[in-house]
Amino acid sequence: MEFFEINPELYKACEIALKQCLGVREGESVLIITDEPERKIGYHLWMKAKELNTEAVYIEIVPRKMHGEEPPKPVAEAMKTADVVIAPTSKSITHTLAKKEACERGTRVATLPGITEEIFIRTMSADYEEILELTNKIADILDNGSTVRIATNLGTDLEFSIEGRKARRSTGVYRKPGECGNLPGAEAYIAPVEGTANGVVVIDGSMAGIGVLNDPIKLTIREGFVEKIEGGDDARRLEEILSKYGKEARNIAEFGVGTNPKARISGNILEDEKVFGTVHIALGSNHDFGGHVKAPIHLDGIIKNPTVLIDGKYLFRNGDLMEGWLYERGI
Repeated sequence: MEFFEINPELYKACEIALKQCLGVREGESVLIITDEPERKIGYHLWMKAKELNTEAVYIEIVPRKMHGEEPPKPVAEAMKTADVVIAPTSKSITHTLAKKEACERGTRVATLPGITEEIFIRTMSADYEEILELTNKIADILDNGSTVRIATNLGTDLEFSIEGRKARRSTGVYRKPGECGNLPGAEAYIAPVEGTANGVVVIDGSMAGIGVLNDPIKLTIREGFVEKIEGGDDARRLEEILSKYGKEARNIAEFGVGTNPKARISGNILEDEKVFGTVHIALGSNHDFGGHVKAPIHLDGIIKNPTVLIDGKYLFRNGDLMEGWLYERGI
């Protein structure tokens, strides 16, 4: 393995991630899963985990071809026996059976798909207590909601049911057995009821697998699946990606709300989906967070300046949180 000179800022971010976010304790087994593009961050995490007197294990996998693709079976087995897994990888393993089964066994898991040094250093300095509060409040609203409607000035008008579904809280703080989510944290997300989504979504921020969009992508959705994709070159690229998979890849898998005021749309979906004042719709797999669809991909698309209604009541209006409803301090 290539060795790196320690970057003090990156090393400090690793300490925050391991100690504050994951609550790593001396003697615990800490499994670092990385790949070649993320090797430097993985190495820094491994060195910090060793310094914290843990049973630190470093595994480097061959980069996955697409977000949501399963890690190799030996790695999946190792994940189930570790106390803590932290995974800076170029493609996301967040929405995989391997991560789900590890969490069910009590492993604390943080995934960092596509993380860069700059994003990692900056987002680890966010106020996670504030993010924790906002994320939990929005998730509580989703837990108690039945119907979601999203609209934007660009033409988004989508409605779907979340009745009976429970939101997940990616707060960035995963200290209890079985807790898991992204680092950086900062989103509340939920699996819409399959077959209930109808309308139009205009993705105008970024799209997983593509990056920051040059032109918006218009998705026409009927009975829970994308029926038509329209737009420019980016729309054609998305069609090309989805054409390699079955109908399940076109499932409306997730509705998420970003809660990190420091995040910005950069083309890195790990950061983009956390931007406060945006929401995202994901296509593909959702079996690991309350849905019923298993697909080999999970692709998030960011919607800027959304108006969001939960059971007819405004949560956001043109990207502004309705503070009087849930968050009186504002961010």
